[in-house]
Amino acid sequence: MTDTDRAVPMLQMEGITKRFPGVLANDSVDLTVLPGQVHTLLGENGAGKSTLMKVLYGLYRPDEGTIRLDGEPVSITSPSDAINRGIGMIHQHFMLVPTLTVAENVALGLGGRAGLSDMRPVRQRLAEVSERYGLHVNPDAYIWQLAVGERQRAEILKALYRDARLLVLDEPTAVLTPPEVEELFVTLRQMTADDKGLVFISHKLHEVMELSDEITVLRDGRVSGQTRPSESTRESLAELMVGRPVELTRNVAATERGEQRLAITGLNVIGDRGNTAVKNFDLAVHSGEIVGLAGVSGNGQRELADAIFGLRPIRSGQIAIDGEPVTAPTPRSVRQRGVAYVPEERMVEGAIGDFTVAENLLLVDYHQPPYTRRGLLNRSAISSWCNRLVENYRVKTPDIETPTKNLSGGNIQKVVIAREFTCDAEVLVVAQPTRGVDIGAAEYIHERLLEQREAGAAILLISEDLDEVIQLSDRVVVVLEGQIMGEVDRADATPRSIGLLMSGVRDGEASASAD
Repeated sequence: MTDTDRAVPMLQMEGITKRFPGVLANDSVDLTVLPGQVHTLLGENGAGKSTLMKVLYGLYRPDEGTIRLDGEPVSITSPSDAINRGIGMIHQHFMLVPTLTVAENVALGLGGRAGLSDMRPVRQRLAEVSERYGLHVNPDAYIWQLAVGERQRAEILKALYRDARLLVLDEPTAVLTPPEVEELFVTLRQMTADDKGLVFISHKLHEVMELSDEITVLRDGRVSGQTRPSESTRESLAELMVGRPVELTRNVAATERGEQRLAITGLNVIGDRGNTAVKNFDLAVHSGEIVGLAGVSGNGQRELADAIFGLRPIRSGQIAIDGEPVTAPTPRSVRQRGVAYVPEERMVEGAIGDFTVAENLLLVDYHQPPYTRRGLLNRSAISSWCNRLVENYRVKTPDIETPTKNLSGGNIQKVVIAREFTCDAEVLVVAQPTRGVDIGAAEYIHERLLEQREAGAAILLISEDLDEVIQLSDRVVVVLEGQIMGEVDRADATPRSIGLLMSGVRDGEASASAD
């Protein structure tokens, strides 16, 4: 028996039950975390992981059950109460104020008399934490100016800044490259060596197997299994999550690519900070192929996608669809040219949280027949079509009149994908399609992407998940600081070769290093 096995539990959640109208989110859930331990919480979207952690963090009050810290029962009434008790949480959906800087967001939660008037100590401490953990973010940058990956780093910094004894990490690696994940894992192991306890939430099973000491799996709000990496395989964990065997690796049949659909030539796009975020960018996507765009978040991917879809002005260069240049593009004009867009931030650009599932499914086509007749909405046609999409795309929702914000992240993503994949588009720009979704939903989304490829769509897949890019793409293009670093065919694409390009090692050097 190790010292960790004899340790008094840092955290005990016993019989936690949490109900919402019509939903039993947690059903008598037990979770124990020891000092110096990484305890992974696995489960599909909607399995109850986030609810359980929000109970721990004081965002929800449990209907039943007990929470003990260091063996003593506690009542955690708010996030500030949780922080004062040494609990930190990195949320999957960022808890940041967009109009404040990174440093100001950190200072907001610290209190004290100075408030935001003297930021020098905060900047100094942030610089120390950033340097120690290799999580570099400009402390004076406004949150709205940051890419998704940079916002995630800001969240991590905010938690590490406060030296939490017990840290909950909800999908912390979703926007990191393999080298960055390795660095983060070194940091997390340093924390456990200092007897800190970690609750790690991830859908990446290879990470779970590498980092975890203990694993608890939730399904439909209940504990479906408790295990350790030494007693598990990726396949067994996936089956505990989903309740059925899951295809973890995918053999994609080669297809003959068709005509060029999307052509980008000499494109330059200005970012939110006034910098050139996309530089002299050349790329072509053909019918019947998936071109994967890989890179660390914040290297121009978001600006490129926005420019293609008319959400961001083009400084110079050209975008052409089916050989015809798109002049002064707007989202509507681009859609009319046969382009669909799945944005990386589903709750900002992809869906409207206060709208119902049906309203979000019809955001694009509501004004067209049969959904509109003589200027009036055809409720019967809308209901029939939306129910069919919910069934075909396996969206878990009480009904199509449910506000979309009430769905889990994976089901919101399915709503966006159902809408975009059924609008008869010939070009699909799909950004981070499986970020933060569970393994079952990711498997389903991949199937739908490959269906679109088989149907002849030209697909630009923008993803920071290297496994996803390598498995699905016919060729992988790597971007760094808004420029193409290199292109790798499917047969030659490996996490190492792509990761080297993402880190700034060009084609020939990457091949030599990979060898």
